Amino acid sequence: MTTTQIPGPVEEVIRRMRAIKEELDPRDGVASFNGMYLHVTELVGKQITEGFFADPEFVERLDVVFAGLYFDAVDAAKLGKQPDAVWKPVFDSRSNRTVWPLQFALAGMNAHINHDLAVAVVETCKERATTPDTKPVHADYLEVNELLAEIEAEVRAEYEPALAKLATKDAETLEHILSSFSIARARDAAWATTQMLWIQRDNSMLLGMTRRTLKQTVATASRMLLTPVIPPPV
Repeated sequence: MTTTQIPGPVEEVIRRMRAIKEELDPRDGVASFNGMYLHVTELVGKQITEGFFADPEFVERLDVVFAGLYFDAVDAAKLGKQPDAVWKPVFDSRSNRTVWPLQFALAGMNAHINHDLAVAVVETCKERATTPDTKPVHADYLEVNELLAEIEAEVRAEYEPALAKLATKDAETLEHILSSFSIARARDAAWATTQMLWIQRDNSMLLGMTRRTLKQTVATASRMLLTPVIPPPV
């Protein structure tokens, strides 16, 4: 995909994701998420360039703030430190070869959407002196849903032939785990979380409690998504 016209800050995000891709073993669970996220970011950058969004400057900045939370987790792991609690299940399980790449991709999306996205929207609104309810913030947010749904469908379809070859019990177990996550549902939930965090933004005590509870809930969902069932085909 040609990205020469993509806004500079988003292009820099894409370059960083490509660098991470080059650094990681393809079998690394983080690499599975990174590949999916890279594809999404390339599409968002292209859509910004083509005038897909009503407020491209907001979407551009949101893209950068959002990606930065993932990069923080990558950098922490490289330094031998613990990543943020919402990312810990993905990084802890990254070398488990019994977990399918699709499980890692969805667990990463769970962490990034159900926690990081709401945080990024609030931070971007604060930076730009706007609010989540100010037009066209929510409308542009919804436009991204179409891109994410498209990528999720592509990734799931890639693994359908392999799932069809599993023993019935294993296939049912794995499909049950995978069906527990939906990007569309996650982004709907993330918007509700965004509104809650925005209301609480000036109450540090309440905001801290909400953030801690959110991290625990999201991390628990990721651990479930990463439940080993049977090794994927080599």
